[in-house]
Amino acid sequence: MAALSFHSLSRSSSMMRRALTSSFSSSSSPSLSSSSFSKVGVVGLGLMGHGIAQVAASSGKHDTVVAFEPELKYLESGKSRIEKSIDKLVQKQKMSQDAATQVLSNIQFTTDFDALADADFIVEAVIENMDLKRDLYGKLGNICKPETIFASNTSSLSITEMAAFSGRPRNFCGVHFFNPVQLMKLVEVIRTKETDPAVFEKAFNWVSDIGKVAVRCNDTPGFIVNRLLVPSLMQAMLMVDRNDASIHDIDISMQLGAGHPMGPLHLADYIGLDTCLYIVKGWVTKYPDEPAFVVPNCLEQLVTKGHLGRKSGQGFYKWEGDKRGDALDQ
Repeated sequence: MAALSFHSLSRSSSMMRRALTSSFSSSSSPSLSSSSFSKVGVVGLGLMGHGIAQVAASSGKHDTVVAFEPELKYLESGKSRIEKSIDKLVQKQKMSQDAATQVLSNIQFTTDFDALADADFIVEAVIENMDLKRDLYGKLGNICKPETIFASNTSSLSITEMAAFSGRPRNFCGVHFFNPVQLMKLVEVIRTKETDPAVFEKAFNWVSDIGKVAVRCNDTPGFIVNRLLVPSLMQAMLMVDRNDASIHDIDISMQLGAGHPMGPLHLADYIGLDTCLYIVKGWVTKYPDEPAFVVPNCLEQLVTKGHLGRKSGQGFYKWEGDKRGDALDQ
């Protein structure tokens, strides 16, 4: 399972396919800095979760990283992804074999939910389904020690709502990583009105401890990146609806005129049009008076036809794997 998140927003698609990188820094002393946690849990080892577990273990800041999946097949899949990623680093001489062995030994792969009970900090990276998260946080709130901090990797759901499910809203925040986790440096750290300031600072400092760049944000829809990005994608699609300009011309204009690595419609295809529709529909429903949240006709029509972008081979463009072809209006 993996939280939905936008693919590399500041890199071209070719850079997205580069070998994943991460860093390993060994600790010369068993003592941990005040911003670190001895035992970190990661719930969900899919697209995002396996990367979060790997980066946390690679930081050398934790005694143990508990990597949890409820089903063995998903646990083994996540473990395999981490092993392959680390093997690539060793092959490219970006990590020594000893360091690789240490990273893997720091991760406790398990299907035992109770293994999370004494974790100091737990990052949830399951699919974007609020009912699933409600059940998960209710269970975590029941078994974890009172001081455990919970953090969701959601890209679009309300941190405030999930905090209520846990029964400990003061010990709850968001830590939104970007895909691929091993490569992308940014992490949005999100606080609610009830988040304890000391808890927020611990989570913020943890992000820095594991080698990422942390930014602060209140619990607003989409946080910083997606709050700016998603409406801009919708505006490009509204231009298609109105036949203001061609798909190609919209995209090339933002590349050459605004310095973007890819145009908004190209990016929407790369993300997945179903993902875009899911996010913006949720926002429109929850925030009907927000004029920036709209659902373009062309987006709904493409998704209804099963044209989801790169993943289905067709969206605003034709695709062959990760290679983009011509725009559909050409």
